Amino acid sequence: MEIITGVERRRRWSVEEKLRIVAETEQPGFGIAEIARKYEISRGLLWNWRGQVRCGVLRPEAPPMFLPVQTIREPANGDGARHVERSSATEPDGKIEITLPDGTSIKVGHDVGLVTLRRVMTVLRR
Repeated sequence: MEIITGVERRRRWSVEEKLRIVAETEQPGFGIAEIARKYEISRGLLWNWRGQVRCGVLRPEAPPMFLPVQTIREPANGDGARHVERSSATEPDGKIEITLPDGTSIKVGHDVGLVTLRRVMTVLRR
């Protein structure tokens, strides 16, 4: 019989914490059961995390980075601005094209909201 005296709670582990715990299981001299007891998690959960790491499902999140952006401005008559040829990536109806480092391209119109764009970008990063 087991008597639980504390308040039970469901913990949420960040990706970094999971990866750190899984990395400990790879160290010589440490066993799954020992590490599971240390962090008060089940051995099954630890095995799941290890499997997710091996399959590539659980991996460090890519750090945010700046990407190069090119803006194209049409010169007004006589303002002295340099003329730049319009590329095929820019369309006259207010659409922009976002090309990710892996070659994925997204064309977005002015009517797409920030929340929707953020959801699409999150899915594509996976």
